[in-house]
Amino acid sequence: MTDDQTPSQPATTESTAPSPSQPAQAPLETAVSKAFVGPDGIRALWRLLIFIAIVAGLGVVVVGIVALVNHGKPPQSAFTPSVTILSEGITFLVALLASWIMSKIERRKVADYGLPARDAFRGKFWAGAVIGFGSITLLLVALRLAHVFYFGTIGLHGAAIAKYAVLWGAAFLFVSLFEEFFFRGYALFTITTGTTFWPAAILCSAVFGFVHHSNAGESWLGACNAGAVGLLFCLILRRTGNLWMAIGFHAAWDWGETYFYGVADSGIVAPGHLFDSKLAPQPAWLSGGTVGPEGSWLCLALIVILWIAFASLLREAKYPDPGALANPRRKPEAPLSILAPEP
Repeated sequence: MTDDQTPSQPATTESTAPSPSQPAQAPLETAVSKAFVGPDGIRALWRLLIFIAIVAGLGVVVVGIVALVNHGKPPQSAFTPSVTILSEGITFLVALLASWIMSKIERRKVADYGLPARDAFRGKFWAGAVIGFGSITLLLVALRLAHVFYFGTIGLHGAAIAKYAVLWGAAFLFVSLFEEFFFRGYALFTITTGTTFWPAAILCSAVFGFVHHSNAGESWLGACNAGAVGLLFCLILRRTGNLWMAIGFHAAWDWGETYFYGVADSGIVAPGHLFDSKLAPQPAWLSGGTVGPEGSWLCLALIVILWIAFASLLREAKYPDPGALANPRRKPEAPLSILAPEP
């Protein structure tokens, strides 16, 4: 008998019938189950839609409460500190509550979505605030050197300086908390679980820029710059591990632009600004025109420079946590024993 010949053995067949404890699923039932549930639990698309539905439901409740309080009158929409604090504060709380509900469904932590409470308003936040204010200052200095921007004179005096500084600071803190956590919190994390980080970041940044185009007085270049800075914030999140530096950057940029230097933001000059500055209407591609400095090509150039700087200085990817990406509901398999039973 040669080596490649084996003695004939009686054929054995294994029963493919399902055991009583594991009933067979119908093909349609199996297909539906796979469409909604993957190896890591509920698929990312459905989790994202559930999140959006929760946000929408909470939004309806908030609108109903506001209507009752205002006796059916529409809420104020003026761009003032008090209106901004109220509206952006409520929308942030809605996003936070919806994310908390999803964290309970998924058995994760809100910190997994990029907003750990332990890091709130600590070093990363203040470092981001310094960089954000420095960046808007650098942009306006460049526009001044190009003779399309003029700082003007101080427009506030006495206690009004401190009053509006604090009010606009609180207003833009809530703006940044809402926009960063809504666009780069739960949504970005969940899309990442269905793809990878950078495709998710590009998608969320594109939506962020498109939403900004609906602002009164916004241009397509301004919306593209908003999308580009959104992608920069995704890089900062990726390299720092959470959203706090991006929140500080975002809040300080808006505060410096709107309150301190008093320039237009999406075509709106807010009341209670420190400097009575002026932007030349032409050439709009350079000055930003009526849109404000965010509508300038120099703003896009600054974003590119900031991207290169952050990518060069912060090289290690820290977000998302690989442990948070795994399905917490999956039970770990029992380890196989490596010891053979004793004879």
